[in-house]
Amino acid sequence: DGDNYKELFGALDNAFLVAYAIGMFISGIFGERLPLRYYLSGGMVLSGLFTALFGLGYFWNIHVLWYFIIVQVCNGLVQTTGWPSVVACIGNWFGKGKRGLIMGIWNSHTSVGNILGSLIAGVWVSSAWGLSFVVPGVIIAAVGIICFFFLVEYPEDVGCSPPLHHVSQTDSQRARPGLGGRSINSETIGEAGPISFLGALRIPGVVEFSLCLLFAKLVSYTFLYWLPLYIVNVHFSAKEAGDLSTLFDVGGILGGIFAGLISDYTGGRATTCCVMLVVAAPLLFLYNHIGQNGIGTSIAMLIVCGALVNGPYALITTAVSADLGTHESLKGNAKALSTVTAIIDGTGSIGAALGPLLAGLISPTGWNNVFYMLIAADVLACLLLARVVVKEVRGWCGCIARKRGSSVQLTESVLDGK
Repeated sequence: DGDNYKELFGALDNAFLVAYAIGMFISGIFGERLPLRYYLSGGMVLSGLFTALFGLGYFWNIHVLWYFIIVQVCNGLVQTTGWPSVVACIGNWFGKGKRGLIMGIWNSHTSVGNILGSLIAGVWVSSAWGLSFVVPGVIIAAVGIICFFFLVEYPEDVGCSPPLHHVSQTDSQRARPGLGGRSINSETIGEAGPISFLGALRIPGVVEFSLCLLFAKLVSYTFLYWLPLYIVNVHFSAKEAGDLSTLFDVGGILGGIFAGLISDYTGGRATTCCVMLVVAAPLLFLYNHIGQNGIGTSIAMLIVCGALVNGPYALITTAVSADLGTHESLKGNAKALSTVTAIIDGTGSIGAALGPLLAGLISPTGWNNVFYMLIAADVLACLLLARVVVKEVRGWCGCIARKRGSSVQLTESVLDGK
């Protein structure tokens, strides 16, 4: 209830986000060396513990800022066990063919979690705010126990064939009959040891996608933290602001599925991200200028902007991370998924910490400047993928040329009577 409450909230947010960003780079290394089931379920139980401890500060009548900051730091560190583990598990089960669509649908859980978290916390926020933390803490700890007993890390653990992460022509010719068409790459999964941090950085595309995610996540998390306040400032009520802000996550669900589907069809993950980021920039500008012209316009713009901003973010943290973690340069070593995912999401989390901080510093000068910052971040994210996009386009051109060459040879053979 003090005049400096915005600074206090900012300190708590950044304590969590900075700890999460730093811890993520370490978490993936542990994730490759420990059983994922133990690692993930243990992290979920500890996340529940620290979340509940934050809420218990209300019932214990604690008014010391450092207590809440320490709990937030601990919470940020233990929550880094989550994303590398779940992406690695999903990547172990699904091959590259339909990975974008499958992970796009699966990734909707992040937006659903944001919405449910807001709704659950909102029940007690005006009465006993401590329960807004204790109840979600109990929920995640309970689900962590369920994961401990029922999570299956690898298809082989239950007698299923491993998926094809990448197939070359040579591998297709050498695949053994009776093994479900598995290639040599699939058969050798798990034989090599865990990859090092520097080894993961050498995988083509990891650095570019990591830096791209830094700016994409900066935009996404700025919206996540500041959108309700922005909506209130453009003459909507607090209740309308809360309801409207969830539409950005609804758009994120649609964008993640759409990005995955398109990237599966075209084979161009980077190009899909780049196109969505290019279109997002002018639409962010439009939302700032016409988004407040009525409830209908605001709803439509929030859903579209949510799809275009969170689509690339969702694709990079799921399908792209899984693709790079099972890259053909690893020669069948599947023990890089967790490390690669941690590097990509850890770099992105730096942007997640910077975005809300920059928005807080810039917002007193006007919301227009905040949106200019977001548009600049979108453009930078797009530019960082330029090299990978060029490589994908050249691959498409080469494929078209080969198809044309095959057609010409076939036509000549027919004309020659062969």
